[in-house]
Amino acid sequence: MAGLKGLRASQGSGGTAHDRRGVMTLEREAVSLVDRMPGLLMEADRIAATVAHGIHGRRRAGPGETFWQFRQYQQGEGAHLVDWRRSASSDHLFVREREWEAAHTLYLWPNMSPSMDFKSHLSATTKADRALVLMLGSAELLVRGGERVALLGLTQPTASRRATQKLAEAIVMNVSTHAAQSEPPVTRLTRFSTVLLFSDFLDPIDKVRETIESMGAAGATGHLVQVLDPAEETLPYSGRTEFLSPDGSQRWIADRAESLRERYRARLLAHRNAIQEIAHRLGWSFLVHHTDRPASEPLLSLLMRLQGSHGGYRWMGASSDASERTQ
Repeated sequence: MAGLKGLRASQGSGGTAHDRRGVMTLEREAVSLVDRMPGLLMEADRIAATVAHGIHGRRRAGPGETFWQFRQYQQGEGAHLVDWRRSASSDHLFVREREWEAAHTLYLWPNMSPSMDFKSHLSATTKADRALVLMLGSAELLVRGGERVALLGLTQPTASRRATQKLAEAIVMNVSTHAAQSEPPVTRLTRFSTVLLFSDFLDPIDKVRETIESMGAAGATGHLVQVLDPAEETLPYSGRTEFLSPDGSQRWIADRAESLRERYRARLLAHRNAIQEIAHRLGWSFLVHHTDRPASEPLLSLLMRLQGSHGGYRWMGASSDASERTQ
């Protein structure tokens, strides 16, 4: 990450071969993302449709224009509430209720930094592509539920039917900026809004703490989804193994990789527990998803947690037995 930041900072000052290679790398990343985005959008839409089966939107009475249901008139209510046409066909008086339509605002952010490009032999997708699919799938479901969504630091909140496509377009247009950041951009959040962050959260814990606490101080609630390759969880390597930094600028060779496994897993667990403690202290949720598992699992779990935070959804027949690891 530091190597990529240094490279980007030197692009306008030299024109050296190293700088040109950096520009070409960013261009290839942008072209690759453009090529992959239609497929990612289709996958996000498919997953959203799967999760949406059995889910109803914000079905409760309140101010709005969409008809919800008729209910019997109760003594003491004003006569202007009576639906006389419906009541004329019955011996009872009925009131027409409308569906509550006050939308919440949710800001979404997928980590697109070099560390998210990792894919081991245990998974068929990179962490970056899975984070994008989860972000786009969440946006699709939230918009269907009547909420407003925005890409953190890049777009304005919208409840448009094309919201998911707009978020995807914004990511493609700003891929160079996104690729240089492993932390969400600093931006002004509206009070009582919600933040959804999809990342591996492998930055130093002080950096993660500063990011989360600054958002919490702005009055936002949040949900963290840690996206990891299964190899990052188990370190399944043995014998002489070469490890490379995300940008390839650093390498380290272990003669017996299996001898590192217990210490590695202990440090990973300690790092995760620290993030979980920060999240719980602020009232945020935190769950872990591995890229060898179906993307529908964390999406279902995430939306059920959103339901718990502001009561926006009613779930019908949706199983809560998600297979991803939740913290």
